[in-house]
Formats: sequence, C-alpha cells, structure tokens
Amino acid sequence: MRKTLTGALLVVLLAIGMPTLAAAQMREFKGTVDKVDQDELVVDSSTGDKLRFLPTEGVVVEGEKGSWQSLAQGDWVIVSWKMLDSPRVAYKVTVIPPQEDGAE
Repeated sequence: MRKTLTGALLVVLLAIGMPTLAAAQMREFKGTVDKVDQDELVVDSSTGDKLRFLPTEGVVVEGEKGSWQSLAQGDWVIVSWKMLDSPRVAYKVTVIPPQEDGAE
C-alpha cells in the first residue's frame, strides 16, 4: 500500500513539474533582423548581442507579418527558442512595432 501511494504521488509530482520544466527551457530574444533567408535568421539586440536562429518546420510567425518569407532586414522581432538547442532554432517569431534604441 505504501509503495502504491508513493508511486502515485511521484506520478502526480512529475505531471505537475513537466510542463513547468518544458516552459522554463524556452527563451526569448528581442532585436532587429540583421539578416534573413530561407535557412537562417540573424537578430541583433540593442545591447550588441547577435544571435543566429534556424527555422523549424512549422515555425510560427505572428504580429505585423505572417510568414518567414515576409521577414525583412530591420524588422523588430521577438524570437522564442529553447536554451538546449544547438544550433539555436526559432519556434516562434513575433514581429513587433519599431522600438526606440535601448527600449526593452
């Protein structure tokens, strides 16, 4: 009986913790598009960091534009990616209105 309760408790704790763990792995990077083509997206932040992202099949592009092909140099974007991916992969790109330099 004790093993059954312990096992059930473990299953519940894992079920509660798994979505939190998966969500914790997602990161966002905000900046302007420095380069974009069918194979990659390079985003330059206002702090001077520049990151390269590869598109996933079915990458979601939302906001002011609706597809990867419509992204252009100079667009302001927020890219959602997973910290564990190597190389970085874009899962969602949100195109936002132009920001003032240094605006977060």
